[in-house]
Amino acid sequence: MAEPLRLWYEEPASKWPDALPIGNGRLGAMIFGGIQDELWQLNEDSVWYGCAMDRNPKDALKYLPKLRSLLHDGQLKEAEDLVKTAFIGMPEAQRHYEPLGQVNLTFFHPGVKTTKYERHLDLRDALAGVSYDIDGVRYSREHFSSHPDNVIVTQISASQPRMISFDMRVFRGLGTNVYMDSIEVIENAVVMKAQTGGKGVELCLIATVVVERGAVECIGETIVVRNTDKAHIIVAAETTFRHHDPKAICLRLVNEAIRLGYDQLRSRHLEDYRSLFSRVDLRIGSEDSQNPAGSKATNERMALVRNGATDLDLIVLYYQYGRYLLICSSRPGLKGLPATLQGIWNDNMSPPWGSKFTINVNTEMNYWLAETCNLSECHEPLFSHIERLQKNGEVTARKMYDCRGWTAHHNTDIWADSAPQDRWIPATLWPMGGAWLSTHIWQHFEFSGDKAFLAGAYHILRGSILFFLDFLSEKDGYMVTNPSLSPENIYRLPTGEEGCMCIAPTMDCQILHRLFGDFLAAAEVLGKDEDMVLRDSVKVYRDKLPPLRIGRHGQLQEWLEDYEEAEPGHRHISHLWGLYPGNQVTHKTPDLMDACKKTLARRAAHGGGHTGWSRAWMIALWARLGDGNEAAFHVREILRTSTHDSLLDDHPPFQIDGNFGATAGITEMLVQSHDGEISLLPALPPAWPNGSVKGLCARGGFVLTIVWSSGKLSRAVVESLLGNVCVLKVKQKFSVKDSDKIIVGPVAANAATSFRTEKGHKYYVVII
Repeated sequence: MAEPLRLWYEEPASKWPDALPIGNGRLGAMIFGGIQDELWQLNEDSVWYGCAMDRNPKDALKYLPKLRSLLHDGQLKEAEDLVKTAFIGMPEAQRHYEPLGQVNLTFFHPGVKTTKYERHLDLRDALAGVSYDIDGVRYSREHFSSHPDNVIVTQISASQPRMISFDMRVFRGLGTNVYMDSIEVIENAVVMKAQTGGKGVELCLIATVVVERGAVECIGETIVVRNTDKAHIIVAAETTFRHHDPKAICLRLVNEAIRLGYDQLRSRHLEDYRSLFSRVDLRIGSEDSQNPAGSKATNERMALVRNGATDLDLIVLYYQYGRYLLICSSRPGLKGLPATLQGIWNDNMSPPWGSKFTINVNTEMNYWLAETCNLSECHEPLFSHIERLQKNGEVTARKMYDCRGWTAHHNTDIWADSAPQDRWIPATLWPMGGAWLSTHIWQHFEFSGDKAFLAGAYHILRGSILFFLDFLSEKDGYMVTNPSLSPENIYRLPTGEEGCMCIAPTMDCQILHRLFGDFLAAAEVLGKDEDMVLRDSVKVYRDKLPPLRIGRHGQLQEWLEDYEEAEPGHRHISHLWGLYPGNQVTHKTPDLMDACKKTLARRAAHGGGHTGWSRAWMIALWARLGDGNEAAFHVREILRTSTHDSLLDDHPPFQIDGNFGATAGITEMLVQSHDGEISLLPALPPAWPNGSVKGLCARGGFVLTIVWSSGKLSRAVVESLLGNVCVLKVKQKFSVKDSDKIIVGPVAANAATSFRTEKGHKYYVVII
């Protein structure tokens, strides 16, 4: 049986999405695994086109009253025409992400016939590798991107001495060096320097080779290695986004890595990475169950799944792959940026959607798994970026809307740009991006209990609140957003006219309900008595938000009016935000839950879920609805229709949010804690009758171990990190013990029980 957490293939990647990703949070590579010719496509998280700009539209404030009046009077075309002229960023586009460069290796093997080829990625250790035989010699390469030492490291070895020979070159662009400003050789290192377009950041990439015996020299810009026993390649990269002299930093990193040596670098990498990844263990199926597909290459298993086969072990591999990718693309400690639309892996100079931070769902989805999947530290780069976004958002709030506080629209970039992005009316003028991001602050506190973090981030919540207290206006007795839209969707009026700009779409109301509640809770926890008047205003505004409404099809309305959708199978499911990731719709609101079910069924009937991230959101939504069958169906579908052989999400093209969203959704099938209680196995599908999971987190500072058999909970352990009250709900009759001491007596099935915990203690759920 193959290693369960290992992707492997019997041939090199023939196209970029099927290469294997490695990363340390900011420095990443896609490893192709070629035999004679090898390519490592490289990225660094701060390599972006262009510099910071003030793009706030100069006439937005002047025409804001007119736009609001047009929307109030139902003059849709006139309103949207005005948006296209007065409310578009100047210039209209934010900056975009770019590749760092690439390393090309040409190997000189004494023979040509290759056997026993394997390309692999080990998720337990974050090690990628290639191995093959030629004329009785076993050749091996091992790659990792080290977080503690901030370099990419490769070892190239062979089973016989003096068999390693290759040439190494470094390029800026794919297959060409036209994007390089300079290249030089320092001893056995190639130093590439460049500046991204539009007066962007200056970058430096250094790649060096250290050999054991044999010969190494630089000829021109090529590092030539001949007849060595073993070679180690070290790659470092930095930009002026963080450092005045990136070359000096790269040289220091490379020299320190050489001093440490491969074994120490590898050991330090493993210790660092395992400290995060090993926290969660998931198994679906009995430990002794046999999976016929388990011994097949990953691409073969994917082919079987696409043809309708069931592979529970592949679901586990896919789940843990999501955790792996977050660790690799979003780490604290290196002043890292959040994961983009493609994480840190992008091969295009002008990538799809700019590979930016799209904050009308995609960036937030990237972090849905951070807290529940025991990777809370990986959330930190997002908070750092929100801090920067607030400063620019204050300028946007003042210039565009004459409001206090701060706001951001549906996209942002490396420079934390907060002005509207592009001129696509279904998405552009949506002032809720900053508000949605702000909800991650209280969420992080709910899981971590970190008051110092909450105190440090309180000004972000407060600033977002101030904006909406000024921005909201009154309509029919409600406080509403105007102008706004329901992200990327279009409605049809009875006259046949279609449009997207509107007043108070459902998603806005749900986000604001959550944001207002988060602010009030944070102020209470922190004892912000000086904000008592502000808190009172927030309570009044929250009570005057429009209620959630059920439409003519029994669906949850997406807009304030019961409009028909122009595209009933639309990929965005924005109006279900209050079900997930929000918590306004729960089992305590059964009518709204039923309306959400009808909404999802209607979407599916018209082809919804056809993009990777949209399908991932459906997994989480059905899990919140308690329907394990439907959630499992969408798990199968995302693998079948929206996943590359490398297990990377296929939007199409590649986007990483589907990986992250699916992992978060699967977690919601096993544990939920959004409704004031911890629910164990709330959406367990019949197709997963046996299994276990260790290390998932719940709000209140709890870490859970769960074992189930024949579709029912067998045992569970609740570890308390903070000593909070635990409210637990299990579908069967149960009791709770601390070691041999009974804490709670028998509790009926589906009833919640509350008990006080002690910090550091473990509590055992006993099925009666």
